[in-house]
Amino acid sequence: MKANKVLDSIKNYEAGKPIELVVREFGIAPEEVVKLASNENPIGTNPSVMRAIAQSAHKAHLYPDDSMFELKEALAAKYGVSEHEIIIGAGSDQVLEFIARAFLDEESSVLMSQVTFAMYEIYARQMGAKIVRTPSYQHKVDEFIAAYREHHPKIIYLCTPNNPTGDVMSREDVLTIIESVDPHTLVVVDGAYMEYAAAKEARHAVTPKDILAYPNAIYLGTFSKAYGLGGMRVGYGIAQKGLIATLAKLRPPFNITTLSLLAAIEALKDEQFVSDSIALHQEQIKRYETFAEEKGIRYIDSYTNFITYLFDEPMNSTQIANRLLEKGVIIRDLASYGMNAIRITVGTAEQNDIFFEKFAEAIA
Repeated sequence: MKANKVLDSIKNYEAGKPIELVVREFGIAPEEVVKLASNENPIGTNPSVMRAIAQSAHKAHLYPDDSMFELKEALAAKYGVSEHEIIIGAGSDQVLEFIARAFLDEESSVLMSQVTFAMYEIYARQMGAKIVRTPSYQHKVDEFIAAYREHHPKIIYLCTPNNPTGDVMSREDVLTIIESVDPHTLVVVDGAYMEYAAAKEARHAVTPKDILAYPNAIYLGTFSKAYGLGGMRVGYGIAQKGLIATLAKLRPPFNITTLSLLAAIEALKDEQFVSDSIALHQEQIKRYETFAEEKGIRYIDSYTNFITYLFDEPMNSTQIANRLLEKGVIIRDLASYGMNAIRITVGTAEQNDIFFEKFAEAIA
């Protein structure tokens, strides 16, 4: 049985290794495994959210409110937008899928950074679109504008802050790119880590209202990072009504679960949890910077909840990642992105202590 030809060129998304894999392969007790690979919130999930889920578990047999009115209303109040300017997805990557299906075909192309979130390429290739990348991993305005003028892509992806590198664009640069393209090119501003960038430096804060000024732009956000709901899979897109109405035609019914919907609504009631999560991160990431400097390791100045260490020969990211895995520490090897580098989620003080100890052993 022959599948669509476009699938031949697509590589599967490589997710962070689960704790269960380390337990199975290396016989390490689950409580001794430290997972710093998938940029989850190290504090966990807000206790008030967990209580709400537990109290509503008896509703698991019921479909959720497919209008998602209460969640949209809460997001609209948070960002000062209309409920009609919001679409909800099972993670923001589902909204990325809607976008690709709505606008791409075999005659189109997409533009992205040299190193960025893998799902941009995967969804584009599923539609047969061509991939154009800028020369460097940083999101540089001149590179994006030059590539746009040469290739005239249908979609431009701006991941800011960028995953998996951690670099960021300024608000001014994001808007410059949007204003430099024609109305037929869609600019996707992926703000999955925006809470961290905004807390670190205000000039990098891009808001949905900034993006709503343009009919050919959409802002993506998620509850998976700062809100600690990675396992619940809730994301959203915010754009002008016409664009949201187009994407809504691709949304399947009940695309997030009853309990996921409840968790996201409850999470928006307690912004202090997000503030506390970011405060912990800002405190602990300085330890990673100091540690790298002491070891003579280069790193990318990060505006996310992770940090990327860059290696020079003879150090090898895959070897280091495998050695750490054997010691019960899961991080992300970036060799598949063409980088001799590892990405480490900044954890709790205790988790980070373990990483520093095991990393020092791994490179000895």
